[in-house]
Amino acid sequence: MTPAARALHMTNLHSDYRSDRADLVKDFYVPALAASTQYDRAVGYFSASVLAVLGQGLDDFASRGGQLRIVASPQLNQEDVTQIQAGYALRAVLERAALRNLKEACQDPVAAHGLGQLGALVAEGRLDIKLAYVSADDRVGMYHEKIGVFRDSRDLVAFKGSANETLPGLAGNFESVEVFRSWHSGDSERAVRISRDFEDLWQDQTPLLRVFDFTDAARPLIEEYARRAKSKTVTQVPPGDGTVITLPRPDTDGILAIPADLQVRDYQKQAVQRWFTNGLRGILRMATGIGKTLTALSAAAQLAKRLKQQAELPLLTVIVVPYQHLVDQWVDDVERFGITAIRAYESTDAWYRRASYLLDALTLGTARGGVIVTTNATFGRDILQPLLARYRGHFLLIGDEVHNLGARRLRSQLPGAAAYRLGLSATPERWFDDDGTAALQGYFGDVIFEMGIADAIRVGALCRYTYTPVLVELDAEETELYAEVTEKIAKVLATQQFSDDADDDSPLGRLLRKRANILGHARAKLPALRREIVKRENDWFQLLYCAEGRHPLADGIHGELDELTQLDQALHMVGRELRMPAAKYVSETPREQRRAILRRFSTGNDLQVLLSMRCLDEGVDVPAARTAYLVASSSNPRQFIQRRGRVLRRAPGKDMADIVDFIVVPPDGMELLHRETERRMVARELARVTEFACLAENEAATLDILRPLRQRYGLMDA
Repeated sequence: MTPAARALHMTNLHSDYRSDRADLVKDFYVPALAASTQYDRAVGYFSASVLAVLGQGLDDFASRGGQLRIVASPQLNQEDVTQIQAGYALRAVLERAALRNLKEACQDPVAAHGLGQLGALVAEGRLDIKLAYVSADDRVGMYHEKIGVFRDSRDLVAFKGSANETLPGLAGNFESVEVFRSWHSGDSERAVRISRDFEDLWQDQTPLLRVFDFTDAARPLIEEYARRAKSKTVTQVPPGDGTVITLPRPDTDGILAIPADLQVRDYQKQAVQRWFTNGLRGILRMATGIGKTLTALSAAAQLAKRLKQQAELPLLTVIVVPYQHLVDQWVDDVERFGITAIRAYESTDAWYRRASYLLDALTLGTARGGVIVTTNATFGRDILQPLLARYRGHFLLIGDEVHNLGARRLRSQLPGAAAYRLGLSATPERWFDDDGTAALQGYFGDVIFEMGIADAIRVGALCRYTYTPVLVELDAEETELYAEVTEKIAKVLATQQFSDDADDDSPLGRLLRKRANILGHARAKLPALRREIVKRENDWFQLLYCAEGRHPLADGIHGELDELTQLDQALHMVGRELRMPAAKYVSETPREQRRAILRRFSTGNDLQVLLSMRCLDEGVDVPAARTAYLVASSSNPRQFIQRRGRVLRRAPGKDMADIVDFIVVPPDGMELLHRETERRMVARELARVTEFACLAENEAATLDILRPLRQRYGLMDA
């Protein structure tokens, strides 16, 4: 007897397999398939992507001339059901649904690999597919049985159980199968009976069921994709129904690799080394603009390399960022490191299937790595969280602008399964939120590397700058409101109502935001801004940060311009009155339009001034900017440090930046504020001034401007 004839008999297959005791793919499917010359499978759902997980077993099966027969029921959507109920030709509806399932498989690299293997078998006449459905008593139902038969020239192995022939069915779910071997006396009768059931099904001789051929309908799509997959090129394939689909370029093995042209600075290497030394956990406190993203990706690439060298272990990297435009920036940078990341935001349909396939492929070892980049909002949703919870492999979580993840609604979602954790921020401490800061450090670890703006300027990672503080006074109404809100803040602090969290929607958060808005919208700022811009009306590359929303005292009776936001008033002044080319960059601006605006701004001959609110605070790259007007900048150090960092980024021909900061002070001679309240208000504003001035090229001149104010309020040491 030849080895091939005895292959199934010699595989030492067990009588059952269950997810808590065995790996259904590695322990059962692959060895049985590798020993077979024929595989028959009848399932409720079938996905072409599943063949990618069968690996070497399928390759051996194909090399021996193996025959594969599949009976499946297509996955119907509501439109399919409606058409069937309306009397459409049933076979046509089912074929369209099954083709749609295959097209969806084409959109994912892992699934596409499986479809390519199908194509090779179809082309050689060794794969046949049929569709089954329930047809009885004027009703149409889904065929949901799950049986299979492996054969060689002598023996057969039949099985039945819960697993569908899909990636989640074989890898992601908890499944079990009962196995019946023809050479075991206790199994033989059931093995033969299951084999006969499949034959009856294949011949369309099963009561209550109808079965029809699907191979010819699927052949154009499957064969074409098999050819294109071999060439590893992106192409468009006509599936035969008049539509055109785009087939993705198969990715690399998914392992991040530091690009050859990337010059990793010494401080970035040091940061990565500290992370490894600290057990692959920690927070990097790095000034805005000095390459936190590339540092983090270099760390991830080094980790992926180490895991591969150790035991070919795959790595999932999940990157969480505050905003959608930062997802796009990260994905572009990940592309430099050799793989295409999954953008997980907006419509779930756009990313969920790809993410699910990726996690299953990593679990099964058919992918060596992968990256998902998502927003804080999507990360906290119930859609992504269960997906990540089911993954038990090597997992790196990178938190960009990690202070945001300390918010109560997000910190509870941080995955404990992520053994490797890296936080990034210029200001990792949460303002007025000790609990949130402690939670971040408890999860990510301590700050393990620091590089502030002073060191970054010293080593040339950021450019030098001048700093011009401009004093503006609150008017009488603003002063009174400021005192009222400050008194309320003091009461909240006194009762410690802020101890749980200081999120924006907490009582303290709302009061702090309102007080910041009073300062940010101070009416005297716009006339002062006009005077400063006129001094630089011939300069390009100017950023202008405005306050959010409207003035807290706006009542709509002060004329048309009072109805506008501060940003729109500033845009009207700059663009119409001063006739300087300008555009606003806000969260409502569509992403493609934002990109176009940034491109126009960077040319130096199109947009002279770019106006924004918070949208340019975190992560947006505008290295060309040379002047920044901080019309609104709160006493929150995170905000003003971020804004300074935007304008200090290096760019060709840029050696110096100019920061113009509008400092709000109480009106001289008015007694609407308690003296101590006035003093604290000035002290908060001067904290920012001191931070900015101490590193400026004109530090002495800046301090001279503020000396009278410091003397007035007894703040010479502030």
